Amino acid sequence: QVQLVESGGGLVQAGGSLRLSCAASGRTFSRNVMGWFRQAPGKEREFVAAISWSGGIIYYADSVKGRFTISRDNAKNTVYLQMNSLKPEDTAVYYCAATILKQVAERRDDYNYWGQGTQVSVSS
Repeated sequence: QVQLVESGGGLVQAGGSLRLSCAASGRTFSRNVMGWFRQAPGKEREFVAAISWSGGIIYYADSVKGRFTISRDNAKNTVYLQMNSLKPEDTAVYYCAATILKQVAERRDDYNYWGQGTQVSVSS
């Protein structure tokens, strides 16, 4: 089992920045591919970014490329999502997720463990 707890969400103006954190406990965190997803009201949960256990392979959704950066600190069992140049359309609940798969994944169904989510709201 892996337990995930997100933090760092909040309300920010368009163009601003936030950094989300996801603290993991349980199974060996450093062996898990980690991902961030988001879900806006009335929409499906969508992929945002994912990172391999070493940090050497990273995927981003096209909508966040160049603005968001995913990273991890295995010594602290934490994964981060730095979000810059935020837009109102980035407003959503952001979820941290972990998968037992060895390869970096973008599909929601590939992830086995989920955090409770943190709200990010971007005003225009």
